[in-house]
Amino acid sequence: MNNPLPDVGGIRTIGVMPRSWRFLAPLLWALAATGLHADGPAFDLAGPKVDVHVKRGSMTLPISEAPNLLPGDRLWVHPDLPETQSAHFVLVVAFLRGTTNPPPPEWFTRVETWTREAHDEGVFVTVPEGAQQALLFLAPETGGDFNTLRKAVRAEPGSFVRADQDLQAASWERMRLENYLSDVKITSQTNPALLKKHAEMAARSLGIKINESCFSKPADQQASCLSQNSEGMVLDDANAQSLVNQLANGSALDLVNQLSSTSFGGAGIYSPYIGAIVDTARILSSLHTAHFQYIPALALPTTDTLNLRLNMPPSFRNPKSVVVIGLPPIGPARAEPLYQVNPEDDFCATKPALVLPAEGAPLVFATQLAHNLFLHIEPQANGEGSSPAGHPVDVSVIADPVRGGLVFAEPAPSLPPGPLNAELRGKWGFDDWEGPTFHLFSPESGKWVLEASDQSALVVGREDTLHLVGQSTQCVQKVEAAIQELKPVTLSWSSPKPDTLQFKVPLQKASPGPVELTVAQYGLKEPDRLKMTAYDAAASLEGLTLNAGDKQAILSGTRLDEVAMARLHGIVLTPSTLSRVVNLDQLVLKAGGSTAGLEPGADYTAEVELKDGRKLEASVTVESPRPQIVLLSKGVQPNASSDLPPVQLGSPDDLPVDDRLVFFLKSSTPAAFSRSEKVELAATDSSFDTMLDLKDGSLMLEDATTAEASLEPVSRFGSSAFGPVRVRAVAADGEAGDWVPLGTLVRVPGFKELRCPRQLSKPCMLSGSNLFLASSIAATPQFDNATPVPPEFTGTELIVPHPSNGLLYVKLRDDPATVQTVTLPVATITLAESKAVASEAPTPAAQPAPEGSPSPPTSSGAPETPPSAAPANPEGGAGSPAPETPQSGNSSGPANKNSGDPNGAPAKTKPAAAQTAAPAPGQTSAAPAKPPADAAPAGTSPSASGTASKPAPPEASLSAPPPTGGSGM
Repeated sequence: MNNPLPDVGGIRTIGVMPRSWRFLAPLLWALAATGLHADGPAFDLAGPKVDVHVKRGSMTLPISEAPNLLPGDRLWVHPDLPETQSAHFVLVVAFLRGTTNPPPPEWFTRVETWTREAHDEGVFVTVPEGAQQALLFLAPETGGDFNTLRKAVRAEPGSFVRADQDLQAASWERMRLENYLSDVKITSQTNPALLKKHAEMAARSLGIKINESCFSKPADQQASCLSQNSEGMVLDDANAQSLVNQLANGSALDLVNQLSSTSFGGAGIYSPYIGAIVDTARILSSLHTAHFQYIPALALPTTDTLNLRLNMPPSFRNPKSVVVIGLPPIGPARAEPLYQVNPEDDFCATKPALVLPAEGAPLVFATQLAHNLFLHIEPQANGEGSSPAGHPVDVSVIADPVRGGLVFAEPAPSLPPGPLNAELRGKWGFDDWEGPTFHLFSPESGKWVLEASDQSALVVGREDTLHLVGQSTQCVQKVEAAIQELKPVTLSWSSPKPDTLQFKVPLQKASPGPVELTVAQYGLKEPDRLKMTAYDAAASLEGLTLNAGDKQAILSGTRLDEVAMARLHGIVLTPSTLSRVVNLDQLVLKAGGSTAGLEPGADYTAEVELKDGRKLEASVTVESPRPQIVLLSKGVQPNASSDLPPVQLGSPDDLPVDDRLVFFLKSSTPAAFSRSEKVELAATDSSFDTMLDLKDGSLMLEDATTAEASLEPVSRFGSSAFGPVRVRAVAADGEAGDWVPLGTLVRVPGFKELRCPRQLSKPCMLSGSNLFLASSIAATPQFDNATPVPPEFTGTELIVPHPSNGLLYVKLRDDPATVQTVTLPVATITLAESKAVASEAPTPAAQPAPEGSPSPPTSSGAPETPPSAAPANPEGGAGSPAPETPQSGNSSGPANKNSGDPNGAPAKTKPAAAQTAAPAPGQTSAAPAKPPADAAPAGTSPSASGTASKPAPPEASLSAPPPTGGSGM
């Protein structure tokens, strides 16, 4: 059937039309009718206004906040026409119930807008049960206008259903577009510098497609460029580009091919805004009658007013224009989901002009469908199941498209400090609506502290980097440094971690002194203040080394004289000796506690405190434990082939070079002696040393943990070995333990004979070899009027004071601090010899005789009488020889240092059995010589050889019995 089509935009099709052109012709007419071409914008005519309220239950909302209608809702419709309105309009409220189900006649309500009742009060209409769409019609008053309109709707309900859907969608899209254009216009006029930022932010929030090339144009052309082709700027849900330019340009064949991608062809990727315009134009074409033509109107609500936008002027002659207005859909509301731009971001709740970025719901920013928005703020849970401290707070917010998110509608109230959760809540129409949850932070004073490693990091002459650790950097407003109390300098800072501030302090031209750091935070009146000190160049630390279990460690570096102490794993280390090795200082640190618990190879860090208060860190190297030994006992064993020495050593630490040295050691680390382990014995000054081991017999294991060491010092080191000696364990790999003091090697002069006159005031003659080994000789332990021995003395005889108690006291040159005792038989010399000796020696000053000493001779010249007569001996009488004094070659007990009474009285002689001291473990004592059966009682002197001497003359009784004890050990 050949049906001519009407003239559509200058295009007239006659005859049989191909199927594609029959489909295309209404669309081309629609494009021409709606003005969707390159030369003119669409819907640029302001139409009449209509006020609408929606009441559901007890709640009433303006139409701008109602995204949907439900059966039973009560609508208040009020045509807002001017007082000067001359043409009468009939307002028809119509409800539809689907594309294939014509609505009943009673679902249409006619309102005569020119009446006073309608003008002043409006009309109330209830949404009927079963209704799915709602439309408003504004038609010029004519005869049969209401019936004609109702018949047209009931005749083709599907066209009006589609028109309602598209008009509502197009209205919302137009609101997005107008919000964007308004923002671009205002920004370009008030702050052109922010045009790019605001345009991009508004485009993201409103789902607008912008031409990025506009920002490369001059500033005065950017706004107009961004506003061009505005009809194609609105994106659909898939963010697809508009096909307006393709639909409005190109050949007919290209147009047909492009139509296959539109909703008419099933793809539907073009803008809903453009689709709504095109579909409404099709309604206009299909419903054109002799009396009415239907023109679409976009309803842009503001509070309770629908502001209508028309794309063509209404006609008041036949066919008269009927304005079609879409109302919100009838059915459940479908709220648009709003998302955070970056869910991981944190925000400062007290920061002025805070913006919480959000996207994904353009209608939230372009309309009032989401209303009564607020943030429900409450402290974050601590993760332990307990309720967070503080009470929830609600703060009103506004969706601002230019700023790209939610902003506070009022100043933020007082919030609990710490991390907070802020959930967006509000209404979507009549329903409760919840949006995303944002992570906020509220600052608290006094939480910023200097990182431990930066406590002493400020050094003058350079720029130093500091790190402050707190709760969050989100609320930090600025960081300042007041150097030496000068004007504060604002510092640039960064945040390598959410809770860390990093900044540099310029000290290139500063002098040592105080530095105050201040951290100002939003919402706090007072900043956090941290006081520091800028120092001169500090000591540098290379590292600290020790073996597990050691009592000392070695710290390497420079300027270690500045070190006051160190701490390692709870152990305090104090400085000891400082030395220079190559180009580094080496400081010995003594451990104040046990280091045995340190694990070799583990990572440790020592905190080193300098004398000026700075604290540095040093890496620690813990090595395997070194072998350690403990000295159990020591002693000497006289040579069996030699006579007993006349010198009794006054200290157990004095070790005669000529005797055999024996000592016992116990292994503490490791628990048992290794058979490959050795013991090193050396002088403290390292002038001589030797190694003892199991192979040469100088070291012998008593059991797994104890070893006996023995050596003859004179054989190992020669007669020039003297002074303090020490020992230490040496492992098979050469690792040596700590030195353990052993004693002092001493050389003893070879005293042979002491010859004295009868008179105590006269000096004596002492003969022997190597007398220079003695530094001084005296008759009293206090060394009154002592005889010094020159170090270069080469003689064999020495004039010494007359012994007042039978003993001489000597200080050896190898140990001058210890008083030794000498016991020799006293031989009487003749008067001539005595005078010869007296002439060679200076006359000593008169001194009182000690208590118990013999009285001086009388002036009458009578023969001198011994101070005490020897008791009668039934065997040999008073002249019998005295028994030899037993002397232990290795006494484990402490020796009597002075071997006599401090007042000068001779020591009492004990029985021979009581004088024998028990030997120390592992030592052998020389057996005392057994006195002969005819031995005389005390009062005679033993010979130097230890055997009984011949009967002494009466003068010999001046010599007291020798003191008991061993060799002084």
